[in-house]
Amino acid sequence: MFERYEAGERAVLVHLNFSREGEREDLEELELLVSSAGVSACGIITGSRNSPHPKYFCGAGKAEEIAALVQAEQAQVVIFNHALSPAQERNLESILKCRVLDRTGLILDIFAQRARTHEGKLQVELAQLRHLSTRLIRGWTHLERQKGGIGLRGPGETQLETDRRLLRERIKTILRRLEKVEKQREQGRRSRQRREIPTVSLVGYTNAGKSTLFNLITDAEVYAADQLFATLDPTLRRIELDQVGPAILADTVGFIRHLPHDLVAAFKATLQETRQADLLIHVVDAADERSGENIEEVQKVLEEIEADEIPQLLVYNKLDLLEDVSPRIDRDDSGRPIRVWLSARENRGQEQLFLALSDLLGRQIVELSLKLPPSDQRWVNAFFELNAVQDKSYDDEGNCLLSIQLPESEWLRQLKGSEGRLSDFIIE
Repeated sequence: MFERYEAGERAVLVHLNFSREGEREDLEELELLVSSAGVSACGIITGSRNSPHPKYFCGAGKAEEIAALVQAEQAQVVIFNHALSPAQERNLESILKCRVLDRTGLILDIFAQRARTHEGKLQVELAQLRHLSTRLIRGWTHLERQKGGIGLRGPGETQLETDRRLLRERIKTILRRLEKVEKQREQGRRSRQRREIPTVSLVGYTNAGKSTLFNLITDAEVYAADQLFATLDPTLRRIELDQVGPAILADTVGFIRHLPHDLVAAFKATLQETRQADLLIHVVDAADERSGENIEEVQKVLEEIEADEIPQLLVYNKLDLLEDVSPRIDRDDSGRPIRVWLSARENRGQEQLFLALSDLLGRQIVELSLKLPPSDQRWVNAFFELNAVQDKSYDDEGNCLLSIQLPESEWLRQLKGSEGRLSDFIIE
């Protein structure tokens, strides 16, 4: 479905610095993305602008400079470290005489290379089709008008319209299939909730070492490499924790700055494992100078998928790249673990991580008594579905007296869904 790279393809990279902070990208991250896609960079062109040029994004003079480098290096593709509009892509291709790819297209191609499971391939194809639907005209400019003349009069639908209709139908088919996958995942989650098995989800910036840590904890053999988006398909494993018992650990796709919205939408089923988790292990590359910025970017994506309310444990990984830092647990004033320092590659700090997980998951069960008026009986069914009801009775006025026991994260989720009204029904 997508234009895939060939091994050893040569690319010219383009990186512009904008005055506005929100539009800035990282050149080093672009080089990592290109390397992860299997492409060799034969030249880099940088520049500065106050705002993107409406026609060429980089300006006419800079476009001619790129064209000269493309010709000198015999490059097959130009990769921009920014999001381009379909019109800008077409205008650049006409002047550069080669393929032009933006940051979103590059990430999509890496995802296409990494997808292994049926679900992962469907999600990537969905993201590609949504991205491609706005760029269809590029491939069909010679068929924009209907042909006329004897034997060439058709039913009145141009090739472009036909392709758009086929794209819409294919997107609907993929969404139906992903809906089935989501129902299966939901059944698994409800089964775990009924058995009161907590779920812990690994999240973090791409290449922070999540899969290496996952393999260390679970003795799994998930693919782990020093490259961006090495993990794409979610993997779940069972672990045993002291004072807690069995728990489910989920490894998920890494996040990145300005993660394309099409990808966030397409991977909703995968990210659902994160949204429904009882605890998030936020893995951070401790040796990365931009670790603070990366944490902020992950928080933005968590907020976008409505997972920012779930309790988090920060895990600073790759201590082997730092000097004079040993594995430890940092706690807040109440003694609650907030950070763990470890090295997954050298198997240092696993004991501290398990101790922190046991401490957090052991504390996370909340017990409450609620007095629900007749007008709010729907919450009774909601708590029964969560298998949280311990006791139920009614008073003379028809109010439901409910004793519930459930994970703190689930209570916070229900509280947010009620816009805080449930807190009014708590019996002190």
